[in-house]
Amino acid sequence: MTLDTYLSLITSLYRDQPKFMALCSALAQPVVDQQALLTAIRDGLDLDVGIGAQLDQVGEWIGRSRALETPLDGVYFSWGIDGVGWQQGAWKGPYDPDTGMVVLPDEAYRLLLRAKVAANAWDGTLPGAYAIWEAVFADTGMVVVIQDNQDMSMIVGVAGAYPDAVTKALLSGGYIPLKPAGVEIDHYAVAPQGGALFVWGAESDTCNGWGIGSWPENLIP
Repeated sequence: MTLDTYLSLITSLYRDQPKFMALCSALAQPVVDQQALLTAIRDGLDLDVGIGAQLDQVGEWIGRSRALETPLDGVYFSWGIDGVGWQQGAWKGPYDPDTGMVVLPDEAYRLLLRAKVAANAWDGTLPGAYAIWEAVFADTGMVVVIQDNQDMSMIVGVAGAYPDAVTKALLSGGYIPLKPAGVEIDHYAVAPQGGALFVWGAESDTCNGWGIGSWPENLIP
């Protein structure tokens, strides 16, 4: 609520009394400020909108730090290098090591936290797998297609949008292991142009045939 919300409740008999309105404003403003503070605290600790130290606090509750044990190589923005150009590579911070990224930026960390939450709630079924992958990548435009190889391994296709360099590194580095226990992810098949993946005998937004679907770029975990 705003201050005007409370002042609008004053009857017309007193609205034209400047001193009375000033008194009501002085009494109501601290309450409005407290409500705004409480709302900011709630929003700051929301996984979808929290940033910085607030997102770190959410990560402590979920059980996943933004610090990585193994640096992510080849993710910093650079001109003239495929995959880390404009809107693909991550900006190198003033204290980031040259050897690779060791602390995830907010958006990548948010993706990792969503994956952790989804994995904890997954029932292990294939329909459930589609649901959690969709929940993790809902804001990225990426759509996942799962192929069960019937040999305790699976292939995860990524269509719809091309992942940025950090997301690719998280996938290939095994930081998003959304799979049943004992099952290996053979590789991630990523549509290099976003769009659909090339397959025979299918026509959809995620998988399509010759001339429409793209031959995948394989990311090996």
